[in-house]
Amino acid sequence: MKVLFAGSSLYGSSVDVSGLDVRAPARQGDILAAVNEGARAVGLIDGEFGQHAAVWHKEILFALDRGVAVFGASSMGALRAAECATFGMVPVGVIANAYLDGRLDDDAAVALLMAPAEMGSFPISEPLVDAEATLDRMLALRALSVRQHAALLQRARALHFSKRTEEAMFEGEPDALLSAYRTEHVSQKRSDAELLVAILRLFDPSLPRERPAFQLAQSPYWTGIFAGRAR
Repeated sequence: MKVLFAGSSLYGSSVDVSGLDVRAPARQGDILAAVNEGARAVGLIDGEFGQHAAVWHKEILFALDRGVAVFGASSMGALRAAECATFGMVPVGVIANAYLDGRLDDDAAVALLMAPAEMGSFPISEPLVDAEATLDRMLALRALSVRQHAALLQRARALHFSKRTEEAMFEGEPDALLSAYRTEHVSQKRSDAELLVAILRLFDPSLPRERPAFQLAQSPYWTGIFAGRAR
């Protein structure tokens, strides 16, 4: 079984997810549960935070310790992949590797406000990584001047992730600029998410995997809270 946790990063995508057990954005305990259910590969794209406890690094290490392949991209998956790459989690795509090599260091760069999973997890606000990629594209296409590009980047970065909508970014600007932004929009999060899906679909979980070069520590919190769920 190959489990994929995804939500807003794949909203509007037509990528083929056949052969994958697609689940809502992960929260704490979901990867542990997937491993206990027999998952042999896990793709982590989107995850919850704030409204629920976020995916715990320990459950990722638990999965790796059990020989489960774990891939991460785009959003929460990119963050956890960069943090757990040393232990064997696989970073996929531009964003995860930017966190891995230090070009990105702020968790908020991938954060956004999204609708509940019951409503399709559609994005309500604009993640900074997508805003920056789109503004850079507009500059390259000369749809923005250098001055406009710098000013809009500054505004996008200053907005809290929950308030960073297209309308807020372009407030007071000519309507033509907002229209151009929508026309030239780049979703790096979606591109990275689609790449992870392709890799996960091609991955053969029956192939033998090397044991990780770490020993899973049986901390009091892990044994006291999660031990009964970690079979």
